[in-house]
Amino acid sequence: MSNLTLYTTTAVILLDGEGNRILAKYYGNKNPYPTPKEQKVFEKGLFDKTRRANGEIILYDNHVVLYRSNIDVFFYVVGSVEENELLLSTILNAFYDAVSSLLRHQVEKRTIADNLDLVVLALDETIDDGIALETDSSVIVSRVTRPRTDTTDIPITEQTFIQAYHTARERVTERLLRGV
Repeated sequence: MSNLTLYTTTAVILLDGEGNRILAKYYGNKNPYPTPKEQKVFEKGLFDKTRRANGEIILYDNHVVLYRSNIDVFFYVVGSVEENELLLSTILNAFYDAVSSLLRHQVEKRTIADNLDLVVLALDETIDDGIALETDSSVIVSRVTRPRTDTTDIPITEQTFIQAYHTARERVTERLLRGV
């Protein structure tokens, strides 16, 4: 209870079925793996330890690691030893479910690579700098896929010059067509 903090997550890692990195984000000022070389060593050891295991949680290199695999992709959420495993599990499940929804339940390496922008946005909506922002997968999906607002709905004073020009041109054209 002495070290209460919002910083729950040390890293989120996605590895393919061969242990190669698809996506990895390391968080915090006290990142124990500051260089890419150290990160690769950590990821390789983590993959070797979990590729054949049927568990969901391990203690590896003085970190609590929750993981989940699907076809040829491994999802990992890494936290400190003192971190609450249930919170890390909730983060992992929310992120996995959001990615699954965004990819229409085709969570595999190729689909993730083709839609990496959506996966990264989902991760950013779930965790920011190691702080869990959202644990409801439907909210994460709605934020990532939110439709863009039409520029005609934005007041002219808040539009950029080009947007205002296009809006004015559309309105003039519409009025001319109604008058003819």
